[in-house]
Amino acid sequence: MSEPDVIIVGGGLHGCSTALHLAMRGVRALVLEKDHIGRHASGVNAGGVRQLGRHAAEVPLSVASMALWHGIRDLVDDDCGFESHGQLKVAETEAELDSCRERAAQLAALGFTHEEVVDQVELRRLVPSIAEHCLGALVSRRDGAAIPYRTTFAFKRKAESLGARFHEGAAVARVARSGRNWRVETADGAAHEAPVLVNCAGAWADRLAAQLGEPVPLEVIAPMLMITARVPPFLKPVVGATGRTLSFKQFPNGTVLIGGGLLGRAYRDENRTDLDFANVTTNARTVWDLFPIMRSATIVRAWAGIEARMPDDIPVIGPSGTEEGVFHAFGFSAHGFQLGPIVGRITADLITRGASDLPIDAFRIQRFRHTAAAA
Repeated sequence: MSEPDVIIVGGGLHGCSTALHLAMRGVRALVLEKDHIGRHASGVNAGGVRQLGRHAAEVPLSVASMALWHGIRDLVDDDCGFESHGQLKVAETEAELDSCRERAAQLAALGFTHEEVVDQVELRRLVPSIAEHCLGALVSRRDGAAIPYRTTFAFKRKAESLGARFHEGAAVARVARSGRNWRVETADGAAHEAPVLVNCAGAWADRLAAQLGEPVPLEVIAPMLMITARVPPFLKPVVGATGRTLSFKQFPNGTVLIGGGLLGRAYRDENRTDLDFANVTTNARTVWDLFPIMRSATIVRAWAGIEARMPDDIPVIGPSGTEEGVFHAFGFSAHGFQLGPIVGRITADLITRGASDLPIDAFRIQRFRHTAAAA
């Protein structure tokens, strides 16, 4: 079998998306995944497809990615369970509502109008079951949610149909120069070579970066989620809160997903997580306060994925600062799912054209050079 043009380390959504966008350009990619596709953050996150509340540097990418989401079936031959009923962040106090107005004004000054402030009447029209004390919300109407595992596999299947290859159970042990190529050795003794290497290794990406001479201060985190038994339909949008941590949505089958980024404990070398039940209780309390209709609901399961968080809460995207032919896409800090489609396109553009048409300077790995050296 011929060697690939590009080796991608990591079979999460960003790795699969990069493989797809490369395959669409006729570039042969090999994806090496240490476990199985979508095993970690990409398969077990909340599935939020949101522009709402993004860091200013992420907003142009998020807007571009939303355009891809609204045509997701054309891209991957699967709708990925994507539904667009909007996302909103509820304001419980006048001070929180003022912060929503400030945020909308800041985005408008940057030329973006997808976030708007709604009053109590419109909030109740959008979310009739919201608690009476809530005063309004910040809303992004084209946002929504999708099914993470289904989405990741849709990108994989489409990439494979166009010539990409995937090797699962292939943990990368070592990367090194081999003439003009990168030689990637896996723990099972196999070796692969290609002129281009892409680091999409998620919570393990710092170890690959360190081998390339650019260590980063990556933190391994375990965002928690829980799901309830089925209840009668009462909610269409995805609901967050301005002053609390929350991501709350109801599936078509009636079950309700509760998350928002509160953390358990991650043990990446053991591929496992533990729940922090104090934080689980905090999330449940928020739902109790904001949705009285949920007070009799039964929580049937809770879990946590393994994810990478950067100190500034925005990802690393772009070329290596130390090596030619190396590109990074990791550290999405528990909000990378919506960006998956566009990050694959950006990385493929960098590899095939040497540039992206989107602003990505804020995501350069070089921003951590002094921090990592000090550490």
